[in-house]
Amino acid sequence: MPFPFLDFPRPAAAAAAPLNRVPEITLAFWAVKVMATTVGETAADYLNTTLGFGLNGTSMVMSVLLLLALAAQFRARRYLPGRYWLVVVLISVVGTLISDNLVDNLGVGLLVTTPLFAFLLAVAFAAWFGTERTLSVHTIFTARREAFYWAAILFTFALGTSGGDLLAERLALGYPLSAALFGLGIAATYGAWRLGGNPILTFWIAYILTRPLGASLGDLLSQPRAAGGLGFGTTMTSLLFLLAILALVAAMGLALRRGTGGALEEGTAD
Repeated sequence: MPFPFLDFPRPAAAAAAPLNRVPEITLAFWAVKVMATTVGETAADYLNTTLGFGLNGTSMVMSVLLLLALAAQFRARRYLPGRYWLVVVLISVVGTLISDNLVDNLGVGLLVTTPLFAFLLAVAFAAWFGTERTLSVHTIFTARREAFYWAAILFTFALGTSGGDLLAERLALGYPLSAALFGLGIAATYGAWRLGGNPILTFWIAYILTRPLGASLGDLLSQPRAAGGLGFGTTMTSLLFLLAILALVAAMGLALRRGTGGALEEGTAD
């Protein structure tokens, strides 16, 4: 039986609708989400530094790949694990790069970018709710709702990158303590949900906090020991987490196909 916080109850109307374009909120969802955020942190560093693409080159390549993945995702009639999680991994990288470009290329401080991205996320939520009257991830039935959804996701990744770097680097808390603090924040959110907190609000708070948690874990694993990390490097960390993501996404696809009696079709949106 799924852990309650990892399987939010769905509204009756949403439960009856067959064409939601995003996954159910399960343990596997949160596991892949955290790993995708870790890959977003380490893959951006790998392309930027190890392969020598630089921030500008990495940003251009990953932005094009994200747009192509989004085009495929928007053409899907329903949730397809491969397409959906490819977008999540790519948008995690692009969100990281947006923050890094502002900080490293343009010299904007983390004390500015963190509240800036929080404001932009609030604007995205306000526009979404003002148009659709809901922020529920159980009712992503139309292209317009999905566009709001992905815009919010992008800003959560950018915010999480700036917020994680602000605590770990600017405030010098270090990667282990930062990861622990964000983990405690997620635990507190779970406690609030168990005590009757709004499931939509607690979902989005947890979603936002998993980004800096994953980023802090990525930095902890990949950064050299002299910088406070464990020294596994960006190549090994990115590879291990990508393999784990592929395994889980493949399992999700198999479970989804079994759940639809093998009749799942990729199709395109009307």
